[in-house]
Amino acid sequence: MAEEQTPLEERIIIKDQHTKEIDLVNRDPKHINEDVVKVDFEDVIAEPVGTYSFDSIWKTSYTTFTVSKYWCYRLLSAILGIPLAVVWGFLFALISFCHIWAVVPCIKSYLIEIQCVSRIYSLCIHTFCDPFFEALSKICSNVRVALRKE
Repeated sequence: MAEEQTPLEERIIIKDQHTKEIDLVNRDPKHINEDVVKVDFEDVIAEPVGTYSFDSIWKTSYTTFTVSKYWCYRLLSAILGIPLAVVWGFLFALISFCHIWAVVPCIKSYLIEIQCVSRIYSLCIHTFCDPFFEALSKICSNVRVALRKE
């Protein structure tokens, strides 16, 4: 038997829809950025055989690249992450709003109107074109085509 929920429990359930738990370990669960931003040192800088720099320079370059990429990303995320989240949230809310309140109703309205027009069009085709093509097919039914090689 299902238990009845109190108004407080209902509010908690509704709130949980907007504040769901996020995974802080796997931050790209749908793999939308897997091919785009996976850039490592080896993908950008490489020395072919026979043209090696000093080992210390190579190690320092690797460390500099990796650390600067890491901290620049973290700094940009700290400065621009929340404002851009607001912008993207607003943009997707606007797109959702337009889709729900404008696009779908327009499409539904069009489909209703075009159904009426398609019935009239179909009636005209069956009334005028069907007899014409049926007569044309009877005229052409006795035509025989023979192919000869000469």
